[in-house]
Amino acid sequence: MKSSVRIQLMLMMFLQFFTWGSWYGQMSVYLGKQLNATGDQIGNAYLAFSIAMIISPFIGAVADRYFAAQKVLGVLNLVGAGLLFLISQINDAGTFFWVILGYCLCFAPCIALTTSISMRHIASPEKDFPTIRVMGTVAWIAVTNLIGFLNVGDKVTIFQISIFTSVLLGVLAFTLPNTPPRATGPVNIGQIIGADAFSLFKNRSFAIFFISSVAICIPLSFYYAFANPSLRASGMEFVENKMSLGQVSEVGFMLLIPFAFSRLGVKWMLGVGLIAWIIRFLCFGYGDAATSEWILYVAILLHGVCFDFFFVTGQIYTDTKAGERIKSQAQGLITLATYGLGMGIGSWLGGTVLAANTDAANVTNWLSVWTVPAGIAAVVLVLFLIFFNDKSTDKVEASH
Repeated sequence: MKSSVRIQLMLMMFLQFFTWGSWYGQMSVYLGKQLNATGDQIGNAYLAFSIAMIISPFIGAVADRYFAAQKVLGVLNLVGAGLLFLISQINDAGTFFWVILGYCLCFAPCIALTTSISMRHIASPEKDFPTIRVMGTVAWIAVTNLIGFLNVGDKVTIFQISIFTSVLLGVLAFTLPNTPPRATGPVNIGQIIGADAFSLFKNRSFAIFFISSVAICIPLSFYYAFANPSLRASGMEFVENKMSLGQVSEVGFMLLIPFAFSRLGVKWMLGVGLIAWIIRFLCFGYGDAATSEWILYVAILLHGVCFDFFFVTGQIYTDTKAGERIKSQAQGLITLATYGLGMGIGSWLGGTVLAANTDAANVTNWLSVWTVPAGIAAVVLVLFLIFFNDKSTDKVEASH
């Protein structure tokens, strides 16, 4: 791969996640402070992203058959920039939902597009892709620190930054190496939803893993939507800067995965990830910036364990169980079910829980809010440890 192509792909990934990181974690604070949104309305705004994640594979499947991927990426980002501009002009939380839904329908397919464009132009995915994908994590760290230092996490600036980078990515996309369509023939809905991967459910342990993945994404959505406002309410300053430590932790624990696999095996890797989620939510609930800020730092730093040990380990486990023929469909099915169905349920439930624990003076009982995802994660952990018993992957080789 030419160095110029590598740089283009790294910049593409950086701009993609810079755009996403600018608004996603801060949107709940913005809605509450600037649009006086209720808990239900905040939950619905995050639900829009999950709806888009469910629909995006269908958009991507059509694009794969008729258009070059880099052109689709460019058009979606330019249209998305226009919708972000509309979002920046909205003063009503009800109207905000419909426009953010439209934007998410443009943005969600780009997550898969940037990956597929990268994969088509690298010689060795296992060696080259991590150095490209890590730029997304670097971008998330960079933009959240920028927002923290500028102290604009609750202002329309979070969307204005996204407008700028979305336009940049839209223009850059048309200069990327040509990535023509590879798929032919009519769109097969069964392939889009990963129907062939349903055969994996014959294995009880995989079925338990799948159900657990969907279920743990319910509390995951609480983190994405409410960690920022909860930390602010506790009195923490420079919240975005401190939350970026979670992405730093993510990089560190990613490097530990091969070692942990050889020592723990897949069951306890997944189990440790679930235990970390429970501890994390309790830390968010009991931590206080004035008297016990270290507890909040624990909650933030556990992000690496929570995300890598469960979700990344889960991707590897799925890869080993699926086999070559249905590998892509199996990963697509997991993504659709977790980020679509699981986080969709979580966004709706989170909004309901937030509304129920916020009084007339707009003061939220955050301990009660965080107890709910902690309880869900605890139930998932118990059921997982009882019913998951896949001996064939007790010691997954690091090469996987």
